[in-house]
Amino acid sequence: MGVSGTGKSAVGRPVAERLGYDFAEGDDFHPEANVRKMRAGVPLTDEDRWPWLRSLAEWTRERAGQGRSTVLTCSALKRAYRDVLREAAPDTVFVHLVGDKEVLARRMAEREHFMPRSLLDSQFETLEPLGPDEEGVEVDSSRPLDEVVGELVARFPRQP
Repeated sequence: MGVSGTGKSAVGRPVAERLGYDFAEGDDFHPEANVRKMRAGVPLTDEDRWPWLRSLAEWTRERAGQGRSTVLTCSALKRAYRDVLREAAPDTVFVHLVGDKEVLARRMAEREHFMPRSLLDSQFETLEPLGPDEEGVEVDSSRPLDEVVGELVARFPRQP
């Protein structure tokens, strides 16, 4: 989880591969209407996000039912959004990737993505960090990618 530019995909994909977990890029689940809004620089509303979050939750629920561990990249900016995901898979552990706003803006400028830098401020305004009762860890994603991936691979069990 985290605001745009924190490296959710860059971190999540190799962590999933090294642990043998199923991987899903949360952005791939957005309906075209959401993508159009974001491309236009319009922040998503909760009403825009609920169907998207429910589809992510269903993906996770299906794999949990098969005994599969997952890595799902998703901003999960609000606790209510994380609650939807946690309902589907109660054992969910959130990895909150954090970083300096200037570093994140620079990363966003250097990549091809539908999320414009102009929405970064709205994401920080929406962000509700993990509460003390939420299972998760905060990781500084401004460190080298292999260091962040290595820390997370060491923290979680490999898929049997």
